[in-house]
Amino acid sequence: MVVGLGNPGREYEATRHNIGFAIVDEVAKRLAIDRWKRKDGALQAHDAPRRLVLIKPQTFMNNSGAPVRLIASWYRTPPQSILAAYDDMDIPFGTLRLRPFGGHAGHNGMRSMIATLGDGFPRLRVGLGRPQEESVDHVLSPFTVEESAAVPKIVSAAADGVECWLNEGLESAMQFVNTWTL
Repeated sequence: MVVGLGNPGREYEATRHNIGFAIVDEVAKRLAIDRWKRKDGALQAHDAPRRLVLIKPQTFMNNSGAPVRLIASWYRTPPQSILAAYDDMDIPFGTLRLRPFGGHAGHNGMRSMIATLGDGFPRLRVGLGRPQEESVDHVLSPFTVEESAAVPKIVSAAADGVECWLNEGLESAMQFVNTWTL
């Protein structure tokens, strides 16, 4: 399973907090997955031959864990087979980091997922950098013009990392993601 964290609705589409949705959308596009269904509080897309489920929770960031837990339970997917992609203000803009497990570091979407799944699932973090303004305002605002120019490259590299995880496993994906530079 690949879970992209974000917020539903047009007003959040182009915000920093929705980079996880953008990554999952890119993976779906690359794998020619274009049929999404709304079920269990999430948009889900399936690729049966690869035994892959793409998930975009629709319960807003702070409650992302509940639909992921329902879907993981239905498919009997253990946490180590669920990759979460999301934004992280604690790493520089455009930096990607992949870890096999960890804490929430103050990210409410991750706090929700950890509360429902435990902390033993891999996570792909996309750096936003620490803002000057209030954190909530930063993540819920659109990228700057300069950042927007780099976002397609960042999303593409993150999707490359997801594909590497799917095809070659966590260690190879970590090697790629953690050494990638913008």
